[in-house]
Order: sequence, then structure tokens, then C-alpha cells
Amino acid sequence: MAKTLKLQVVTSEASVYSADVDIVTLPTASGQIGILPNHVRLITHLVPGEIIARKEGHSDYLAVGAGLVEVTGEHVSILTDLAVAAESIDEAKAEEARQRAAARLREKISAEEVASVNASLARSLAQLKVKRRHRA
Repeated sequence: MAKTLKLQVVTSEASVYSADVDIVTLPTASGQIGILPNHVRLITHLVPGEIIARKEGHSDYLAVGAGLVEVTGEHVSILTDLAVAAESIDEAKAEEARQRAAARLREKISAEEVASVNASLARSLAQLKVKRRHRA
């Protein structure tokens, strides 16, 4: 039986996080779920929010956007459009992006643009939430 999970978080640009962890908590459309070693196979949607990776009493926090999660007994693979470690989030830039998206939603825009702006807004809010919760 595996004692840890191999967690990999990847965006289209880079591998953002890779580590052996004891538990990973992540946001899904059904709510927050925790994955332990030997978890049943699972493929699910990731929604914008926070990933918490715990190992030996230490936690790493990442803000993530939408994506997909694949879980095997000893491996969690996450492909997402955004993944930023809490300590790397630029709060001012995230707030600026949130304000731009909110202003854009007040304009007359097409349904496709609304979907895109809502996704941008969700990513900004996820970053702000994680950064504000884990300020050093």
C-alpha cells in the first residue's frame, strides 16, 4: 500500500507543482474533496479555488483555475488553466484583473464573451482568496 501520493499540477505552460504528499484537498464542481493514498480511480472537473497539499505536517497552497483531475491509487494529476503558489500571487495584479472583469460584465457583450469574462473573474477571485487567507 502506498503511504504517499504523487501530486502533479500542470498548466499549458509548465509543470507548476510536483511532490509526494500525504493528502491533497481540491475544489470540484461537487465541492471540496480530499484525496488520500489508495483512493479509488476518479476523473473529475476542477473548479477555480484552492489546492492544499499536505506532507509531514507542512501544507502548500495553490490557487487554481478550471481543469481536470485524474486520480489513481498513488497518483493525482491535475491539468488546469491556472496554478499559482500562494506566496507567488501578486495581490495587486489579481485585484486589478478582478476589477477589469467586473467592469467588462457591466458592458453589453456576447454570451461567449460573458463566459470568458466569468472564467477570468473566477481565476482572479481564486487567487485573491488564497493570497488573503495565507498572507505571510
